[in-house]
Amino acid sequence: MDINFVPLARDEFLDAISYYEDAHTGLGYRFKDEVTRYVLWLSEHHKLYRMRSGGYRRINLRIFPYYIPYVLRNDTLWVLAIAHSSRKPNYWITGDSKS
Repeated sequence: MDINFVPLARDEFLDAISYYEDAHTGLGYRFKDEVTRYVLWLSEHHKLYRMRSGGYRRINLRIFPYYIPYVLRNDTLWVLAIAHSSRKPNYWITGDSKS
């Protein structure tokens, strides 16, 4: 299965890595590892999470306050966002990244 990030998700991911790494050396890498592990796991277990009303599924991270909304299209897992759980719900759907 292929895994792709939409541009907003890729940007959020890189920004969050930088933010955590600036806050504490090594924390950005821990965040990167957690997201990477979850995305790889989802590529094999993508149907375990319920379909949401917007036609996507999501998984919550355990260590960091983020979730990963995703869809499966033609054997490709599309990561729609690396969304901070304190932002307004579904901000990534409209592209409004402000909280």
